[in-house]
Amino acid sequence: MLQNILLSLFHKLITLTYVPVVVQIVGFDGVEVHGAHGYLLDQFLKDQVNDRTDEYGGSLENRCRFPLEVVEAVVNEVGADRVGIRLSPFADFSEAGDSNPLQLGLYMVNALNKFNIVYCHMVEPRIGSVGGPDESLRPMRKAFNGSFIAAGGYDREDGNKAIAENRADLIAYGRLFLANPDLPKRFALNAPLNKYNRLTFYHENPDPLVGYSDYPFLDEESNRVAS
Repeated sequence: MLQNILLSLFHKLITLTYVPVVVQIVGFDGVEVHGAHGYLLDQFLKDQVNDRTDEYGGSLENRCRFPLEVVEAVVNEVGADRVGIRLSPFADFSEAGDSNPLQLGLYMVNALNKFNIVYCHMVEPRIGSVGGPDESLRPMRKAFNGSFIAAGGYDREDGNKAIAENRADLIAYGRLFLANPDLPKRFALNAPLNKYNRLTFYHENPDPLVGYSDYPFLDEESNRVAS
């Protein structure tokens, strides 16, 4: 009973407070529902951590129920054309792994199709993976009707190859973008990249700029283009 009350409150928090603020007041273009990397919605999705015995646990359909309800609530609030989702069915961050990640990923993208959201942003199996070497995002990419974004350890060459082979519509970059605020320009010029400092990713530093906005831009007058 208490768990269901908390879920209901979470729904109201999303639809009545957070989403209207970031989209309608702050002016963001949209909302990405975070259903990856061991966070709350991912914990519902994964059978290695979801031990509920009610309608939100057990079967694949039940485990996916709450994340899909969240997507529906956000879509109803701001419109499907402003909603995307991030998923990591193959990852086991924070012990949130699944015994059949491919089945989970396929179920989710097929269920998401009915909401007509803009994109599905999915993490490659090789990043924090519990899957085998032959597993990939191709089945999910093929099944999803919207734009498909792939993420996970891509560099410039890998990203271009993935797009050329139609394995994704877009490639997401995290660590490289953090260390290179002008990453698109560097990619366009095939210029050298700043090396990211992993030690500054998650830390409490007196200076909030360290590891966040202190990486240099390319020198406009002395761009050294890689051969």
